[in-house]
Formats: sequence, C-alpha cells, structure tokens
Amino acid sequence: MVGWVALLWLLEVVDVISGHALDGLGITPRKPSELIDIVPAAFLHFGFAHVAANSVPLLVLGFLAALGGLRRFALVCALIIVADGLGVWLISPAHSNTAGASGLIFGLFGFLLVTGFVERRPLGILVGLLIAAVWGGSILAGLAPTQTSVSWQGHLIGLVSGVVAAFMFRRHSNAP
Repeated sequence: MVGWVALLWLLEVVDVISGHALDGLGITPRKPSELIDIVPAAFLHFGFAHVAANSVPLLVLGFLAALGGLRRFALVCALIIVADGLGVWLISPAHSNTAGASGLIFGLFGFLLVTGFVERRPLGILVGLLIAAVWGGSILAGLAPTQTSVSWQGHLIGLVSGVVAAFMFRRHSNAP
C-alpha cells in the first residue's frame, strides 16, 4: 500500500510538471471516448491537497483489506475501480471531470464494514465496527451532495461497489 500511495504522489508530481496534462484523464460523463479513462482516473488527483486527503485512508483501508489475501484484494479493488468509474461515467453531471482514489476508498470502507458480517467472522465484524467508528462520519459527509467540488456520486457508487465486493468475494467458513 505504501507503493500504491507513492505512485499516486508520483503521478501528481508528473501532472504538475506537465502543466496538469494528466487532469484530462479524469472521467467526463457519457462520452464514449472517456470510457478508456475509467481506470486511470482512480490514480489521478487534482492537486497535492487532493492526493494528501486520500493517502492515509487509502493506506489504512487498503492494508486492512489486503490482509484477506492479495489475490482477493486485487479482485476487490478492480471491481470497485471499474464499477465506480462506470457509475461516475453514467450519472455524474455533464461537463464534470472526476478523478481520484476516493471512490476506491469508499469502496474499501464498504467492503471492510460488511465483510465480517457476510463471512460471520467475529474479528472481521470488530474490524468493520472500528472502521465505522473512525471513518463513519467522514464517509457520511462525503455522501452528501452539498459540495460541488466533490463527487458524491463517485463516493456513493464506490461504497455500494465495496459492499457488493464483500458478497462476491466472501470466504466461506468451514464451521457448521
């Protein structure tokens, strides 16, 4: 996860050096040519403050999700990134440009929140409750459509995608 976050910072440095040439790789809704930007948009940010705001939650939530296995983690992240990007492409306001790791962060939050319950694992339930206590308020605030500079659509779709991923990639208990 440290490498992933370092990549986000490196991409933002490249973006600044290039005069923000990478910002165009964000998702502009309902333009077929923009579908190719769905995955890159999750790795790009609009400034250092943006990437800084996403770094700690991505680092922590990503690390916790990866403890369930790297293959499963990769599948969960891929599902969240693609589903979130497609959702943003479908329902975000026209002429907007959406980029950033927050859809993935909201997805990992949703995944960690419900995985313990879905798998009926007490430690997973405890992790989900702790995650809710630490980040629940920020997550709820990020879902409110009150800030025009924040993609609440991306946050909501990311969250739902993470919950879906918890069901799709659940580990089955050997207990009766």
